[in-house]
Amino acid sequence: MLPSCLVAALLALSIITPLHAQESQPILIRFAHVVADDTPKGKGALLFKQLAEERLAGKVRVEVYPNSTRYGDADEMQALLNGQVELLAPSLSKFDRYTKQLQVFDLPFLFDDAEAVKRFGKREKSQELLRSMTSHGITGLAYWSNGLKQLSANRALRLPKDAQGLKFRIQNSAVLESQFESIGAQAVRLAFGQMFKGLESGEVQGAENPWSNIVSQKVDTVQSHIIESNHGVLHYMLITNTSFWHSLPYAIRSELDNIILEVTHVVNAEAEALNARDRQKVLAAGRVKVIDLSDAEREAWRQAMLPVWKRYEDEIGTDVIRAALAVNRKR
Repeated sequence: MLPSCLVAALLALSIITPLHAQESQPILIRFAHVVADDTPKGKGALLFKQLAEERLAGKVRVEVYPNSTRYGDADEMQALLNGQVELLAPSLSKFDRYTKQLQVFDLPFLFDDAEAVKRFGKREKSQELLRSMTSHGITGLAYWSNGLKQLSANRALRLPKDAQGLKFRIQNSAVLESQFESIGAQAVRLAFGQMFKGLESGEVQGAENPWSNIVSQKVDTVQSHIIESNHGVLHYMLITNTSFWHSLPYAIRSELDNIILEVTHVVNAEAEALNARDRQKVLAAGRVKVIDLSDAEREAWRQAMLPVWKRYEDEIGTDVIRAALAVNRKR
């Protein structure tokens, strides 16, 4: 029979050893998103996994769940807050229940071009917006671009009056609803996966998408015209659970921050290149008439939609809108 002191020592060891083993396990980071692996966002998620596991070998393990295989649009935010995933990259329109300030990116014709959007992303006000949801347990880590949006319709839209009476598919966004109401059109909230069917059936007669979505969703096969309006921004925000992020050891969190900066540069460059390629694909295919707005025509659209800015000014904040306008070099 073993002495009682030895029994006590073995019992203590049996308790302590699993705890040490548990502490030595790599930190699990689950990254869920709703698009395919071969999209800029999908590639960004995989690059994050690669770099994190290379540079933090044995300390971090990343699992990527694309194409809504873990959570979809409807439940991914709650999954993040519940600690069931650690990283998401939803479109900015998904955050209005947590902060109204991010609606600035939905304001029509706010930015002159893609370069202005890039400049705004580097400004302090834009960085403040990444932290605007921490009271809800959400921390923004980076903006991932999907490009500027173009209008499509089943008729030519050179001036705002040309859109009167049409129904346009939109994301779930009050600002985008007001955008089309301001020109006498109707906004219809449809999930992204239902857009093609809605356009094909005539349930909606128009939409707004970056060139990459126009090609991937075959919008040019069910619309007669695309108006190169560049009127709005389709951005994603890479987000994490605030409690999880601040629980990470400083050295690990710092390295992950560096990796995210690197991945963000790659994602945004890939999105820009993809939209340029897909624009050429649409032009080469010749299935739709692509309308290039003149400066005067574009200004007419902008003036028609200025009341939308005023309507949401109090919610978004005058300071945020002014900071966005300041990056435009033409005015």
